[in-house]
Amino acid sequence: MTGRPVAPTRVLFVCLGNICRSPTAEGVLRDLLAREAPRLAVDVDSAGTADYHIGSAPDPRSQRAALRRGIDLSGLRARQISRDDFQRFDFVLAMDQNNLRELKALCPRKPRAQLGLFMSYAPEAGRLDVPDPYYGGDSDFEAVLDLTTAASRGLVTALQQRAE
Repeated sequence: MTGRPVAPTRVLFVCLGNICRSPTAEGVLRDLLAREAPRLAVDVDSAGTADYHIGSAPDPRSQRAALRRGIDLSGLRARQISRDDFQRFDFVLAMDQNNLRELKALCPRKPRAQLGLFMSYAPEAGRLDVPDPYYGGDSDFEAVLDLTTAASRGLVTALQQRAE
């Protein structure tokens, strides 16, 4: 051990508008890290591929669903991904295949970030996409929480292994 502080791993979650899925994933991962892996150095953020909601708080339905599980999303604000994000983050994780395609199109030639699908960290879920709950009901927002929790657990395990 050198005694030098370890640079945090930087994770960016990305969905379309950054008001439902990606801020939920951000909140879930932050909560899980605080409770179950507080010594793991991880910075977490979220963004959208579109500019629809820049500066907006997460969807009230996302906030209510998360709050029922003790996760407060109210301080988060939507932003659009930038080309700089591909150099600032270690992982840029899309909520679905459409957004992953958009990310690949925006990505510079030699990114620092590893691009992928967030659900790849929860193979037991049997799906690659976190479905967009925007036009759905309360159960759709609960499903997003369930899926992002499963993927966050897998991501924490992967990050712990990476830190060893």
